[in-house]
Amino acid sequence: MFRIMAVLVVAVSALGFGAAYGQETALSAKPWTFPSDAEIRRILAQRIDEQHQGVGMVVGVIDAHGRRVISYGTLDKADPRQPDGRTIFEIGSVTKVFTSLLLADMVQSGEVKLDDPMAKYLPPGTKVPERGGRQITLIDLATHTSGLPRLPTNFTPQDPSDPYADYSAQKLYAFLKGYSLPRDIGAKYEYSNTGAGLLGYALARRAGMDFGALVQRRITGPLGMRSTAITLAPAEMSRLAPGHDARLNRSANWDFTTLAGAGALRSDADDMLTFLGAELGYVKTPLAKAMKAQLEPRRPTDIPNTVIALGWHITAPLVWHDGGTGGYRSMIAFDPKQGVGVVVLSNTFTTAGVDDILVHLFAGTPLAPPPPPPPPPTPSVEHHASAVDATVLQGLVGRYQAAPNLVVEITLQDGQLYARLTGQPRFPVFPEGQHRVFWKVVDAQADFAVDARGRATAMTLHQGGQDLQAPRIEDKAKPGP
Repeated sequence: MFRIMAVLVVAVSALGFGAAYGQETALSAKPWTFPSDAEIRRILAQRIDEQHQGVGMVVGVIDAHGRRVISYGTLDKADPRQPDGRTIFEIGSVTKVFTSLLLADMVQSGEVKLDDPMAKYLPPGTKVPERGGRQITLIDLATHTSGLPRLPTNFTPQDPSDPYADYSAQKLYAFLKGYSLPRDIGAKYEYSNTGAGLLGYALARRAGMDFGALVQRRITGPLGMRSTAITLAPAEMSRLAPGHDARLNRSANWDFTTLAGAGALRSDADDMLTFLGAELGYVKTPLAKAMKAQLEPRRPTDIPNTVIALGWHITAPLVWHDGGTGGYRSMIAFDPKQGVGVVVLSNTFTTAGVDDILVHLFAGTPLAPPPPPPPPPTPSVEHHASAVDATVLQGLVGRYQAAPNLVVEITLQDGQLYARLTGQPRFPVFPEGQHRVFWKVVDAQADFAVDARGRATAMTLHQGGQDLQAPRIEDKAKPGP
């Protein structure tokens, strides 16, 4: 698949760790021996000072001897304070573990069943996609096998820097009503923020409260995780580390509404170690039975040597999940047999991420080489847009078939061009000459071939040394989001 698909997705997949884990084939051959605090700090310093792939990072480790927190870096360029175990980060898709734990706990209490249709917990009359006479069930959502896409097809945020904030329940219902499943339900693993968000939404409706309140009542409250929430109290908000993008510049925090179950939680290393302690049996909790049931392998995945449980990925012997938002990366993993666990939190969303750091702590595999530095900032939109007439931009509007399952839609609204790839939010693109545009969120460009009337007949996408031809497939394109 053309690399632009991976780069432009505003949702973190769970694929990175499986690849990093594959470097090591004998992880379970000996008991874990974690590096010293000094060695862990050296690793973090390498990632931040040498590779420039982070601003501040925190690592927490737990085993039978206790727990440790090691940190390095700063909260921000303008704030030299070092993060610590009480510094709060957005944990992104690690939220999905909590969403599926809610499911397991509600199954234990008899409130829901794994094979309940999701439609049972949506408003009466809500039309949902079916296939082959089968309905999507709660376990299909929890295992990423529902057939629902990574993001809803009508996911078009008004503000790409906070993409989930305006995705309403009404938009979700409209998506469900109009979507056709591309394969049989349960037939294939496809990582889906849509499905996880829908699971959290359905469970919250069943419980009669919003998702954040449900997590607090059934998980974070019983475990005493006072720093883990969606909406932070003022005291906790003061401990939230600012997020940063790949250029180490401040980025906006993400807010979730309807799809909160996919990635809305914020937490700190101290709380995440408490959570790991409960998973490993070091912390007594009424969630013990649900946690055990949650770890039962359910279905295969497309990640090497990995199966999916309820929310958790299992690349034996490790149980894991990674996450990220626009300004943060996170990783949590544990070995239930060895009784050890690790959490890594970063207030920067960068190419290198944190997955390989966690694998290194477990198994001593090499850290990922530093990626090439990001390209210099693209000239401002005003510099380029002023030289291109609106009639020229209008000629680029249309839909272009880049791959069998990939369509690029170009729209024009209030003089601004936007591009949206299948299953992704729209992003602004900017003219660079008469028939060339570029993205600011990623180093990618597109050239258009036009006919004598100035109407584009095809586009060529350029990224990472690759060129992908995309012929125009129809004339119609909505002028709005």
